[in-house]
Amino acid sequence: MTQTQDRSRTFTWADPAAGAAHVGRRSGLELLHAMIAGELAAPPIMHLIDMARMEAEEGRVAVELVPQEFHYNPLGTVHGGVISTLLDTAAACSVHTTLPAGVGYTSLDLNVKFLRPVTVASGLLRCEGTVLQRGRRTALAEARLTDGRGRLVAHATSTCLLFPLDTPA
Repeated sequence: MTQTQDRSRTFTWADPAAGAAHVGRRSGLELLHAMIAGELAAPPIMHLIDMARMEAEEGRVAVELVPQEFHYNPLGTVHGGVISTLLDTAAACSVHTTLPAGVGYTSLDLNVKFLRPVTVASGLLRCEGTVLQRGRRTALAEARLTDGRGRLVAHATSTCLLFPLDTPA
């Protein structure tokens, strides 16, 4: 007979509409700084995957995550979707830091390269996103994910579509 250990996880999040109401009314950098300071709640996805610390400056964002068993796929490594979420967050948010109030964005694509497996033994993951080029309608960004030993474990590029937002007066 095989004995198994029960594992569970519970998390909470704030109403995402409250934070979304500020989109377009502040610059992207101001909005991210408000989230980092706790003035605005982090988006639910950050709680869902247990994303940790975030840093933001114009054209650059970094996020961190400690890999846990609940991130695993059937192969016993961190699921590529979790890794892609980190890369997408860092790349897209780096673009967001460059946007003035009244301008929104959405990801057009995310091209990911997985370079090495990630497990709980990988240590703290750090993902840094940087804007490579921003025009009037699109922006190109990259994100680099490193493990606790500073090794590159995944890389992504992302194109974001920029557009004016209809914000209530």
